[in-house]
Amino acid sequence: MKLYRPATILVGVLFVLLGGVTRLAAPDQVYDEQNIKVVHGTIGQALDYTGSGSTMKVTRIKFARSVIDSTDSDKKPLETNGIYLAIEWDAVRGAKKPDNINATLLADGGSVYEPVEGLSNSGIDFPDAGFAKTGTVVFELNPADMTGLTLKLHPTMVFNYYNSDIEVDLGIPTDAIAQQMVDTAAPQYIVEKSVTRVAS
Repeated sequence: MKLYRPATILVGVLFVLLGGVTRLAAPDQVYDEQNIKVVHGTIGQALDYTGSGSTMKVTRIKFARSVIDSTDSDKKPLETNGIYLAIEWDAVRGAKKPDNINATLLADGGSVYEPVEGLSNSGIDFPDAGFAKTGTVVFELNPADMTGLTLKLHPTMVFNYYNSDIEVDLGIPTDAIAQQMVDTAAPQYIVEKSVTRVAS
């Protein structure tokens, strides 16, 4: 049988006690992601992303019945029985490299929407340090579940201790407003290639 020195046992006990104290300090979050802070905002607000000095802002949203990449040589639009939502964004990169972004769209009715596949110009990411970038991410929605749409940006963290989610209220608080957005949707939205510039 292997015997452990008293010093080794003492260090082990110390780590156990420290872990217990840390959990007692945040009892409501023991079984939750206690290192996640949620930053809330609305369209037009530049929101801090993961404490990295980088910011993300939704600048505009557009509803459309079909979408097409501006760089698509076939010029064949993607059509849907639902509705497309194009979210235009502006990202400014700080000195520290931020985590990659996982974008989802949440509705009050419980739907969770993922970005549309097949559009090479659709997505969200950050440029190099000292630069800013504008672009578009596109979602396909069920017109019957659009009330309370919120864009959630979650870092694809691995070993980071502190991160923050960004949640942007897209300004559709009622079913009536959601229906108005559907009724006035554009026939087509052209997804332009992202543009990088020097941060001001």
